[in-house]
Amino acid sequence: MDTCFRKDPDGWVTNVQKGAIPAQAHSVARYVAKYVVSPPISVRRIDRYDGKRVTYHDRSHRTERMEHETVPVDTLIGRMVQHVLPKGFKRIRYYGVPATKTFAKVKAVIQAALAKVEEVIKGAVKIIARLTYRQRYEQSTGRDPFRCPHCGAEMAVWRIWHPKYGVIYDEGEVIKHGTYASTAQRAGP
Repeated sequence: MDTCFRKDPDGWVTNVQKGAIPAQAHSVARYVAKYVVSPPISVRRIDRYDGKRVTYHDRSHRTERMEHETVPVDTLIGRMVQHVLPKGFKRIRYYGVPATKTFAKVKAVIQAALAKVEEVIKGAVKIIARLTYRQRYEQSTGRDPFRCPHCGAEMAVWRIWHPKYGVIYDEGEVIKHGTYASTAQRAGP
């Protein structure tokens, strides 16, 4: 598949020409009938059909709005036939680990491995959960995140700024909104 997509990066399109119905119309109909169970377009999306043109609606991914389109019947059939696989062609929805055939085997192996390390993982999670942010940061980097690197004094969190999201916490805003005053009143004597 990778080679095919490198050769034809825009993909493939089935070209359906107008013409006579094949002699084996019953066998073609029987083959295509398998795909009627889950067609590429729902019947309720077809708004109008006059024998020559079909009007249907669809939600555009680009604009997120409902769009209506009127096309000749042959064009609509051509678009739908693209979803019908050639006779004998096997549809593969998943391959690798998620494949139905492989998944049962791999799942058993993964469950056995998890059972062996479950206690170790639980112990590690308990240890990590007991440590504060300050302790975990100091353990991984070797420096205290609340000590000023210039003067060595202890710092307090006043504002947290993220390069992508900007200010995500501002102590001044918390004070301005009176969050501390409302919690003190609730605590009361």
